[in-house]
Amino acid sequence: MTNHQELDAHQWVKTRSSLDPGKSTFLTWTGKIYSFIPGENRKLLFKISGVSVSRCFPTAQDNWDFTSRELTYYLSPQTGEILRLWENPWTGETVPVMHVANNPVQGKFQGKFPAQVEGDTTTFVFDIFPTYPNPLGANPKFAEYSPYPIYQASELFKLAVPTVDLFNSQLDSVSHLRLSWDRIGQWLPWMKMGDRPGYLIYSAAGSKVTDFTQLPVFLQDEINTRVPLYKEAPKAFLDAEDMTSWLYFQKHFQAYLAGAIFPLPEAEGL
Repeated sequence: MTNHQELDAHQWVKTRSSLDPGKSTFLTWTGKIYSFIPGENRKLLFKISGVSVSRCFPTAQDNWDFTSRELTYYLSPQTGEILRLWENPWTGETVPVMHVANNPVQGKFQGKFPAQVEGDTTTFVFDIFPTYPNPLGANPKFAEYSPYPIYQASELFKLAVPTVDLFNSQLDSVSHLRLSWDRIGQWLPWMKMGDRPGYLIYSAAGSKVTDFTQLPVFLQDEINTRVPLYKEAPKAFLDAEDMTSWLYFQKHFQAYLAGAIFPLPEAEGL
């Protein structure tokens, strides 16, 4: 029988990250992205694999600052290898693949967090529907990439953890976690889909790992050689706007047009 409870912020911090502000915590996921166009059969466009490295800082009584960086790679649906170029099956055009490199992604954790407690397992469920002005929508130079005035998506998360870990004061972080993530979103700007109707459907699952060496080997290689910044979470809450794929595309549009390899190199930093 499921028991719905309101849990404290520090119990959510133990789930999503760690109570230890000196430690970076890794979540990793794999999945698939499909096209969803009315009247058309779905297409498997990409496999995906990604990581979030995060850290939390206490700011007041059970109030926390959350900071993180995220990578997600678009992979060949046939081979699972990193895609650097993608042939658009609707337009026939080949475009550079701009992988997700969001730095930072931040938030505030406070108050109560609803959870479904079912015996040994507690599941946090978050259904999020971000809607805001598209930062690319008003600029004619992005008309072929993301002309919509409004960015709109749904993000559906379920994070299941051992109930006992949440109430164990000796643990800074839960011993294991199972992540389910589903997303409905607009075409990514780099796909150059213009105003074609349709959406992307994401279906992914993942887990918390104990350290960097437990990430998929290709992610370790990419981070070590191209983006070492993502080996650790920020060491402080950053005074910066959250990065998104749309803002990253806007920022690096000239590199995209020049056929750069993404994510662009980022050295270690704060």
